[in-house]
Amino acid sequence: MSTIEQQTTEVPTGTWNADPVHSAVGFRVKHMAVGSFKGGFSEFNAKLENGALSGTAKVASVSVTDENLNAHLQSPDFFDAERYSEITITTGPLRVENGRVTADGELELRGVKKPIAITGTISGPASDPYGNERLGLDLETEIDRTDFGVSWQAELPNGGPVAGNEVKLTAELELVKEA
Repeated sequence: MSTIEQQTTEVPTGTWNADPVHSAVGFRVKHMAVGSFKGGFSEFNAKLENGALSGTAKVASVSVTDENLNAHLQSPDFFDAERYSEITITTGPLRVENGRVTADGELELRGVKKPIAITGTISGPASDPYGNERLGLDLETEIDRTDFGVSWQAELPNGGPVAGNEVKLTAELELVKEA
């Protein structure tokens, strides 16, 4: 078995759009003080333009393995989908050093905008069999959900929170260069 991964030392120029079939946007939070609760968004877009990234995720597309919990996550206890239909992110120029990406950006969640620091990796660009150029970005940031008004909580029987406040946001993006 061989693994092909081409790292780049700089962010390519031009406009690159996320391929939604080969990309994923998600989150992870400590659950019951022992595990990680994971979820994602099935409707999102991301664009890398002139080295800066922007993207949105539709709150109504939040997806976890329990359908009842999907509804709770859309409620005012969490994302409040009725009042805030999208989560948005924008960054300044992505910086690359030794295959690692960093960027300063801004996240808007529930109408609250806060600065964030993004880290990750970049690979490509590479040509696909259909004449397109593709670029890979695996990115993450960590936020305190209570800074954005997401403050629902329940206590464990022996004390401590059911859900952690620190949430890791992830984006595994396969981007295609615009013609």
